[in-house]
Amino acid sequence: MRETVSVALPGREYDVVIGPGLLAEAGALISPLLRRKRVAVITESRVAALHLQTLREGLAAEGITMSALELAPGEGTKDWANLQRCVDWLLDEQVERGDIVVAFGGGVIGDLVGFAAAVLRRGVRFVQIPTSLLAQVDSSVGGKTGINASQGKNLIGAFHQPCLVLADTDVLGTMPPRDFLAGYGEVVKYGLLGDAGFFDWLEVQGPAMAAGDMAARVEAVRRSVQMKADFVQRDETEQGDRALLNLGHTFGHALEAATGYSDRLLHGEGVAIGCALAFELSARLGLCPQEDPSRLRAHLVQMGMKTDLREIPGVLPDADELLRLMGQDKKVVDGRLR
Repeated sequence: MRETVSVALPGREYDVVIGPGLLAEAGALISPLLRRKRVAVITESRVAALHLQTLREGLAAEGITMSALELAPGEGTKDWANLQRCVDWLLDEQVERGDIVVAFGGGVIGDLVGFAAAVLRRGVRFVQIPTSLLAQVDSSVGGKTGINASQGKNLIGAFHQPCLVLADTDVLGTMPPRDFLAGYGEVVKYGLLGDAGFFDWLEVQGPAMAAGDMAARVEAVRRSVQMKADFVQRDETEQGDRALLNLGHTFGHALEAATGYSDRLLHGEGVAIGCALAFELSARLGLCPQEDPSRLRAHLVQMGMKTDLREIPGVLPDADELLRLMGQDKKVVDGRLR
């Protein structure tokens, strides 16, 4: 039960391999990329406790040695201090341009480590091994890397494509249910971006996917990755159509900033609420059928997800402050939201 999606960027093509058991086969899959039999792995403590030994054994099976740096989990890790820590560690490990850096974790680790690889020696190759649903379906593919600033999310970064992505769907079974459902917010997004058949499929298969059905999980990741790859191939640096992949993110990122990038609101939860708000606004403007917002909210509720600002714990800023936060979004052009 394995699928491969190719991201066909001229001169920088890479595969996204999807399926169970990939950590154990990581050595065989990464080995053809190596000039010398070593990799530098950056991960976070929760992932390391669960999966680092399996990855180490998978690499060792092909004679590949690894060194590892463990960081703290959470969105707060995507900052200047941890970027500096990653770069200093990679330099201390004498990582060369021809070596491979491995980002082993969720979206935070993938973004941070990808950015460190982008700036180290003006560009070192890296492999994404995403361990969260959100990272497998979205952030590990497409080359967006970066860190957060005090002014907003993902405002400092670079486009730096991985040379391989290994999405081991077995590791999804170790995710806390809330984190898994937060990732599902990104999956739903793809069902709203022109593939109505995928949303139909999610309405039927979403509960089975959440309950652990492996075939459903592989198919959901594959379809999401294929759609993202199609966008990236057409518009790698987000000058046009790729901006559509940010559906729900303008609202979502502002809400994340308003909650201090804390556990009050996970990124995928913000995306889900943002999609619900975006469809509500679109319906009011006459840009989508009036029944679409209620259908989307019904599915999110079916999956046990947040759909409303009132479901975010604590006090939120007023509308003017939320609009100010939305104005920091990286998609703003000439001071206007889009």
